[in-house]
Amino acid sequence: MTLSSLCDAARQGMQNVAEQYEAVIGLEIHAELLTESKMFCGCRVVDSVTAAPNTAVCPVCLGMPGMLPVINRRAVAFALRVALALGCEIQPHNIFARKSYFYPDLPKGYQISQYELPIGRHGHLDIPLADGRTKRIGIRRVHMEEDTGKLTHRPTGGQRASSGSLVDYNRSGVPLLEIVSEPDIRSGDEARAYAARIRQILRYLGVNSGDMEKGVLRVEPNISIRPRGSDTFGTRVELKNLNSFRALADGTDYELARQAAVLDGGGRVIQETRGWHDTRRETFSQRVKEEAEDYRYFAEPDLPPLLLDAAWIDTARAALPELPPAKEARYTGRFGLSPTEAAALAEDRAVAEWFDTATAAGGAPKTLANWILNDLFRLLNERDRRIDDVPLRPAALVELLDLVDKGVVNLTSAREVLAEMIDSDSGPAAIIAARGLTQISDEAALSALVEQTIADNPDALANYLAGKTSLLGWFVGQVMRATRGQANPALVNRLVAERLAARTAGP
Repeated sequence: MTLSSLCDAARQGMQNVAEQYEAVIGLEIHAELLTESKMFCGCRVVDSVTAAPNTAVCPVCLGMPGMLPVINRRAVAFALRVALALGCEIQPHNIFARKSYFYPDLPKGYQISQYELPIGRHGHLDIPLADGRTKRIGIRRVHMEEDTGKLTHRPTGGQRASSGSLVDYNRSGVPLLEIVSEPDIRSGDEARAYAARIRQILRYLGVNSGDMEKGVLRVEPNISIRPRGSDTFGTRVELKNLNSFRALADGTDYELARQAAVLDGGGRVIQETRGWHDTRRETFSQRVKEEAEDYRYFAEPDLPPLLLDAAWIDTARAALPELPPAKEARYTGRFGLSPTEAAALAEDRAVAEWFDTATAAGGAPKTLANWILNDLFRLLNERDRRIDDVPLRPAALVELLDLVDKGVVNLTSAREVLAEMIDSDSGPAAIIAARGLTQISDEAALSALVEQTIADNPDALANYLAGKTSLLGWFVGQVMRATRGQANPALVNRLVAERLAARTAGP
């Protein structure tokens, strides 16, 4: 079956789900926190992809007997920041717990996590929907824990390697934040919108890079379906191996369709963990899913209760930046930008702050938005650079656009100036002067050039007079080329139109 037919089948399956069943989806998002050291020891946090295996480990994160953990204060501060941003009720008194399970990537045989008393509970997040509406997704809890090691499964057979698995404990003990939603999500698209907004907020707060391919942000949906009109939950399946938002949406929709097909065929959905095969575009069984009681949670005896001072909480709340939903509302409400423009500008905090600085310097928001989203983004993409990694400053772009408004330079030349400004710290006026890009608005000089251009192209003139009026633009282009793009375009258009109209009218 081709990929196209697989997609068609998935869409048909989702239509059947929507007609007979209601999807019930909750997301667990695991985010590694950007601390320098691990959650309960002094080992440095390294890139689990590029660092040599098992080089950032110690007796504590390797689970050696008698080793005692110590809480990472910065990790707690990051977790508090996220919980506040998601509107959670902060629990001043929270505890760590042991979550017991046995797997090769868990050296202690248990994971230090939080369960009954997490740092934040009962939050919410509003997500944008495709039809322009917003939907509120409840957040059950935000809690801290430590990450596990990383397993690499070797292939079976071959001349160089036998089957088996390798474990790297560099990631073991890295501070991890888990954000658990309520089962308020109803489709793969909603799951993608929720996860994308969470990632955006984590990046705004500076606590996570959002790199799903490296595994520092992992999204795992719990998926079930129930007959429409029922308030009883169906059997849930947890989906893993999702390394992109597209995989999240597609994997969720496939699993919904698969469960519907199982029920329609008289079968029973099994509570299990399934993986997503990105090439075959299908889910596959991994293991039977555990219940909470299987983990045998109990208070971590080697750590005291964590008590958060009220003043510390208030300070963290006051230090929160303006978050994307608020920025988007301000951009559409105060500046009159479209929702699409507002979302694009607010997507990255550095871009949003650059835009805000430019508007504060006197730039017209609509004009700035157009130049940033089109011309500036194009130049940045060509250079593979970020907006906060180039010499161009917001006030310099405002100055350039002011020179355009005053007729000192036209749009074509202004784009050339911007391309040079992004690579140097020169101001627009200096570049315009040095390159001789000042706009030509001398009507007498341009009139003479227009007359000469028409005279030099008798065939084109004859075709125009015969009814091919689109050649007006061609004549304008010839004049602009002759002036190396420096002529005033509006003036050239008027002069060409007047001269051609005069010839149409005859002597």
